[in-house]
Amino acid sequence: MPLQNRVSPFGEIVATAHRGHFTGNRGIIHDPATKTLLNRRWSSKAWITCVCEFRGRRRKVMSRRSWTELFFLDEATSFAAGHRPCFYCRRDDATAFRDAWAEGNGFVKPYATEMDARLHSERIEGRVKRLHSLPVPISELPDGAMVATDGESYLIAKGNAWRWSFAGYSRAQTDLTAAMLLTPPSIVNALRAGYRAQIGLD
Repeated sequence: MPLQNRVSPFGEIVATAHRGHFTGNRGIIHDPATKTLLNRRWSSKAWITCVCEFRGRRRKVMSRRSWTELFFLDEATSFAAGHRPCFYCRRDDATAFRDAWAEGNGFVKPYATEMDARLHSERIEGRVKRLHSLPVPISELPDGAMVATDGESYLIAKGNAWRWSFAGYSRAQTDLTAAMLLTPPSIVNALRAGYRAQIGLD
């Protein structure tokens, strides 16, 4: 039976057999004895995205009282949920993201804790995902940004909108004029400043 560790663009953590191309964490939010989630959905404001294998090492999922391994379809999904690249296993990506985030948001080489604090305020409202008004028309959003309408999420990439699912993407067949921004605005600003999200489109 699949563990409850796959993350949607809304930041929800569900059980599904579909696999992800990135892992990451929000701190310790599971019980290693039962490999089930606790009631909380984060224990740290540092929500990060990691590679699934680093220096030949792979972790046994939810096997010990260490950070809880979560999985994402792609980096665009992790961004929509409010995660950022890890400075340990993805240093080059994390540095490029920090530089683009700084340029897009008017910071000078921010500390990770500064980005985390800003992102936490943008991704969460109470205990639910925070949605934002679109800063520009959908056609002007950068590749890698996601929007939401009617409980579904859509990726903007390659000049089109793509409906997200745990299995992958399909061309959108929905009117998105009433959509809200799902990806935190500061991440969208980083994408507009040149960071290229890794997207699971064939």
